[in-house]
Amino acid sequence: MATISNSFPSTRPRRFREYIFKAMSLGALVFVIGPSIWLIADVVVRAVPHWRWSVLTSVPLGVGGGLENAILGTLVIMVGVLLIAGTIGVLTGIHFAELQRPRRNGKAGGDFLRTATEVMAGFPSIVLGYVGYIALCVGLHWGFSLLPALIVLSIMVTPYIAKSTESALRQVPTNYREGAEALGMATGYALRKVVIKSALPGIVTGLLIALAIAVGETAPLLYTAGITNNLPSASLIHQPIAYLTYYVWTDYNQPIKATQYLSFDAALILIVLVLVLLVSSRLLVNRTQRYTEGRR
Repeated sequence: MATISNSFPSTRPRRFREYIFKAMSLGALVFVIGPSIWLIADVVVRAVPHWRWSVLTSVPLGVGGGLENAILGTLVIMVGVLLIAGTIGVLTGIHFAELQRPRRNGKAGGDFLRTATEVMAGFPSIVLGYVGYIALCVGLHWGFSLLPALIVLSIMVTPYIAKSTESALRQVPTNYREGAEALGMATGYALRKVVIKSALPGIVTGLLIALAIAVGETAPLLYTAGITNNLPSASLIHQPIAYLTYYVWTDYNQPIKATQYLSFDAALILIVLVLVLLVSSRLLVNRTQRYTEGRR
């Protein structure tokens, strides 16, 4: 009984530390989410009272008009980045996590490629935009156009996709691979049907982050995409393309109220696009997980 009674006092400091840790965690969460909620609420409060549905179906005209050209241009850029950076980034992550052979000294191979990928992730976006302008727009005489913008944005976000894909694949339990091998599955088939499906939530999250980064960039697009009031065309070069962040950045400080309202509308549309991406990705992940669990 003495031993049991002596154990009770020791639990109080432990519980106190647990409460302190939970309070600090909650405070950190509020510190991160609070400013984001405040910014989103500020955009909504500024944009909704002056919202016009014609913004979605008209192009800029003088100090007014709409954002149809910028909305379509942003969607085209998102699709292009998803195809280029998504393909390269996911394949790079698969190579790092699954196909990379270890060295004799025990260190993983491909250190140079991994280091190069991490260095690429640290480059300032405006520097990449300037290099893209010099090399693509001027050097190759492509001018302000869609293809230089897609190349620069893809270079910028590919490291994030590769890293998230590698992390997601490494979190798949080893017994999944061993079970697939024991059943006689080929390496490629097991990778597609077992490993990648199990890592799909992490891969989709990485793609979502990459698209969010691409949608929110301005500096690289100023150097490569230019700007135009026309709708996107099928031309990849010699034709500028519009995007929403240009109007958020340019029209906010204009002295004319109509252009300021257009800036708020562009910011609100960007927020809606990100929310749609988030909801769509979660629905895709949940459906994939249910399908995988049903097949087991």
